[in-house]
Formats: sequence, structure tokens, C-alpha cells
Amino acid sequence: MENTTITAPPTAPTASRAERRVGARRVWRGPLSLVGDVILAIAVVLIFAPFAYTVLTSLRPPSDVINDPLGWPTSLTIDNITNAYSKMNYTQGLLSSTIVLAGALIFTIIVGSLAAYPLARITRSWTTGVYRLFIAGSTIPIFVLLAPLYLLLRDVGLLNSYAGIILAYTAINLPVAIFFYTSFFRQIPIELEEAAAIDGSGPVRTFFVVLFPLLRPVTATLATFLTLSVWNDLIIPLVFVQDPSLKTVMVNAYSLVGSHTSDPSVLFPAALLGVAPLLIVFAFLQRHVVSGLTMGAVKS
Repeated sequence: MENTTITAPPTAPTASRAERRVGARRVWRGPLSLVGDVILAIAVVLIFAPFAYTVLTSLRPPSDVINDPLGWPTSLTIDNITNAYSKMNYTQGLLSSTIVLAGALIFTIIVGSLAAYPLARITRSWTTGVYRLFIAGSTIPIFVLLAPLYLLLRDVGLLNSYAGIILAYTAINLPVAIFFYTSFFRQIPIELEEAAAIDGSGPVRTFFVVLFPLLRPVTATLATFLTLSVWNDLIIPLVFVQDPSLKTVMVNAYSLVGSHTSDPSVLFPAALLGVAPLLIVFAFLQRHVVSGLTMGAVKS
């Protein structure tokens, strides 16, 4: 007789006690968690509601808005958007805003990183004083700087020019850029620069070849901040530019506001057209923007 061996059917591996506790924590949700979800939902609604109201008002006929400003639209039309597009000279404003934003980003990133490099590497008392002076400059309100900047740009002949607006934005945002880059430079090991010096690389080449590529996370964070600040700003181009061909899209949108009355069927579409490029850019680059913000906040 042949010996037969009876084997038990395979059983599913049992979860460990720690895994069961983790699963229980994932399933169980206490009242505090539900309260947090409700608060978060209310916050999302409060943030999204003004934008949704702007979009609906922009698509409603003017008579419908006048009869019931807060009511639900009875019909939709794009005539308001086309009307605002032509009144605010949208194409010219969009071009001016793009030129100003690109110039401000380039100058602020280059000058800010170059200024932050020695402030982070030279450990002397005067560098600390200069760094604190720059940080103190970021606390000065823009309204205090308008008159000196206006007189300075007038004396050097840069009023009513893209160069004047770009330099003004660079000067205003430079303290923020120096703060970002100095904090990041201090986390980069100095051994990288010593190794580059051994290979015969000078300070300028070391900065642009070795160090500057490492600044991509904090540069993405700074570029996000500057994009929102420069694109949505109204004060600088409104004060320093009188030439209609150089006005930014936000200034053109503000020009539709009357002295005593404002037409929502024109003002709301103009505001929507003003922020539309930002929404499109951040929709396509959302992953890179979030990655830059998180990497810039925590340096591994």
C-alpha cells in the first residue's frame, strides 16, 4: 500500500495584531473627524461661491442681473464676455502683463539668488546686518514706496515703460527672494563648493553650474508667489504708466469701474478674463506648482 500524505488546504495569511489595529483606526471615524469634514466642506463652499457667482453673472443677460442679482440665471449668453473683451482691450493688456511678469520673474530670480549666495556663505557681522536690512525692507508697505519710486523713475526717464515697471517689481520683491534663497543656500552642503574649487571652478562658475540647478524647488515656490503678486497687482502699473498701449490687463479691467456706478455684466466678465490666464496656467502646471511648494518648504 502506498503511503499517502494528506496536506491541509492553504489558508489565507492572518493579519498581525498591529495590522488589525491600523485597519480599525482607518474604519473608525470619531465625531471630531466628522466635524472637521463639515468645517472643511463649508470652507470650500465659501471659497468657491464667489468664483461661481462671478462666472454665472458673467453669463447672464444684463436685464436678468438687474431684475434679480442673486437669482438663478434664466438664460445664458457670452455677449457680456465679448463686450468686456473689446472694451478692456484684452489682447494688448494680456501682452503687457505677460511682458511685465516675465521680466520681473527673470530679474528677481537672478538678482535675488546672486545676492543671497554671499549672505548665506560669508559668516560675518556685516552680512547678518545686511540680511536683516533686506528682511526689514519686506515689511514696508507699498504705499510708502510709491512716491520715492515715482520720483526715481521720473528722473532716470523710465516712466511709461516696461523697464520701469519691471525694475519696480524687482526692487519690491527682492527682499522676499533673498529670504527664500538665503534659507535654502544655508541647507546646501559647502562640500559641493569645495569639490568644485578643487576641480578648478571659480565662484561664478560654481554658482551657475553647481548651485543654481539645485535651486529649482525654491525657485518654483518663489515663481508661484511672484506670479500671483505681479499679475494681480494694480498699484504699480496704475501709477507708473499713463500710456494706454502699456497698461496691464488688470488696469484695463479696473478702467471699466465707473466713478459712481458699475455694471456687473461688464465688470464681472472683465475680472474673469483678467484671472483666466492664471487659472489656465495653474490648471496645467498644478503638479509642478505643488511639487515646487512642498520641495521648497522641506529640504531633504
